[in-house]
Amino acid sequence: MTSQPLTGRPRLLVANDDGIFSPGIKALALALADVGEVVVVAPDVEQSAVGHGITIRRPLRFKHTASAGFGAMPAYRVDGTPADCVVLGVHLLGTPDLVVSGINLGPNLGDDLTHSGTVAAAIEGLALGIPAIALSQQGSPEGEYSFTAAAAYAARLAREVLEQGLPPRVLLNVNFPARPARGVRVTRVGEHRWEDSIVTRQDPEGREYHWVAGQSQAPDAHDLNTDYGAVHAGYVSVTPVRLDLTARDLLDEVAGYVPEV
Repeated sequence: MTSQPLTGRPRLLVANDDGIFSPGIKALALALADVGEVVVVAPDVEQSAVGHGITIRRPLRFKHTASAGFGAMPAYRVDGTPADCVVLGVHLLGTPDLVVSGINLGPNLGDDLTHSGTVAAAIEGLALGIPAIALSQQGSPEGEYSFTAAAAYAARLAREVLEQGLPPRVLLNVNFPARPARGVRVTRVGEHRWEDSIVTRQDPEGREYHWVAGQSQAPDAHDLNTDYGAVHAGYVSVTPVRLDLTARDLLDEVAGYVPEV
């Protein structure tokens, strides 16, 4: 673990992908206020599944938003992606001690990590050299959410990360079950994925348009050592995720057959 000694109250940057008016980010930010000085920087509208996109072809707006319900806590909205929010928050407001993203409406498990805006905000924190946590919660079968327990746990976990540190380029991806948790499991990223399908329809003028749809697939759904298996069994899943995409075990094999230039 790596950590820097903290002087005074730690500074926390809170972001998400559901937008600044999401109940998940409000619950998270208010709970983290007991941990340190919190500033909120979030998209002005929902940015789910945008991945780690950065806006480079147009200017971005960064506006203080008192109406979001954070009280005296500084809160800003950005007309961009979750990663944009972290970039602007760090460069305009100062480098925090911790980036916390969420609490997302819906889990981010398995392959979801590759397109999740929630996780992307945490990844951007890592890219800027800041420890980061991503938080998501499963909804009830009726689509309802209660963030009280998740927000309280997030505050406890944030304290531990601030005290213990995280290795460079490692974030924690945390997922909460819909029902009261049976416990906490430290898990690996599972094999959950979406079998994509395309739904083609016609608009009133007879022109085709397409919806990307999909069916959830989880071959290891019953493995409690995976993020998907743990959450669906009623546990909080905490997954350390390393931002290193190199297949190190294949370096020598690939070196043996790549052609020379």
